[in-house]
Amino acid sequence: MARTWAALRRRVLTPSTSQTKLSKRGFHEKSPEATHLLEQAGATFLTGFALAAEAHEPRNAERGLDDVPRPFRGFAYEGAGMAFAIRDAIAPGRPRHNARFLEGRADTNVHMVYVGAGWALGRLPPALWKRAVHALPDPVYRWLILDGYGFHQAYFHTDKYVRHQFVRHDFPWPPQGSPTYANRVIDQGIGRAMWFVNGADPHRLADAVDAFPPSRRADLYAGASLAATYAGGLDEAELVVLKQRARHYLPAVAQASAFAATARVRADLVEPHTELATRILAGTTPENAARICMDSLPDGSQTTTAGEPAYEVWRRRIATSLTSGKDAATARDRR
Repeated sequence: MARTWAALRRRVLTPSTSQTKLSKRGFHEKSPEATHLLEQAGATFLTGFALAAEAHEPRNAERGLDDVPRPFRGFAYEGAGMAFAIRDAIAPGRPRHNARFLEGRADTNVHMVYVGAGWALGRLPPALWKRAVHALPDPVYRWLILDGYGFHQAYFHTDKYVRHQFVRHDFPWPPQGSPTYANRVIDQGIGRAMWFVNGADPHRLADAVDAFPPSRRADLYAGASLAATYAGGLDEAELVVLKQRARHYLPAVAQASAFAATARVRADLVEPHTELATRILAGTTPENAARICMDSLPDGSQTTTAGEPAYEVWRRRIATSLTSGKDAATARDRR
């Protein structure tokens, strides 16, 4: 009976893979290779979601997740993070599926699990948001939930969030957070989604970002840089185009690329495209980017004198380290 219920839960909760087709979404298709890459990332996300939706306990999903091919495995963990967040929101009591998930092998994909939980916010009423994310307590990483929310909204509501540039000025989460800063992190997720919307075409992506108000562009370019580094899809010449088009926002671009490299390094999922993008966009190696990110991580309660969240303190420290010149020279010495 339990197995039947688990299979039914998987069937009811898991979205259709047709939703990941670029043609279905009306997204740009740069080339057959880029289209396959983007669609495979989306389909693998749903594979992870389905495994978590069906699993009796989070550990039961681990074997299936680790069977996913290396280039896409992180997306499967992201999908699982979304499914467990939804289960935490709708189950009776106060379940802690994602907390138990992160006690196992998912810890190496912690960034993706937090981002995946943000997708859940896009599918749940705000009254259930607290239940969905209560099991993810890290005060720094919790901002990644809003990155995931921004990606979801731009991916599934593209006209509203990308073409019409919607922004909600009274965003209600986190309860003690600044709505202004929340919107900045949401924009980082929107920027990641715009990489999919524009089919990994750097010219189209940059044209779309540059159509936004200047105050939003740094975070949007950061999101696009993270997507290009984590998922791939750009050759060396195209990465140079992206960097050149984002030249006024290079600290944000470098920081986000380093974030993506760190997620890959921590999970032991570094691919050739990771090394290429990190070298061009962050000016260093994935391993050095990961070292900088972890060395820069602030205490969760730490803020600047202006009252900025610790997450923004972290981002600025990384950007400063990467653009100071020292790490660029180190990267050149290692090549």
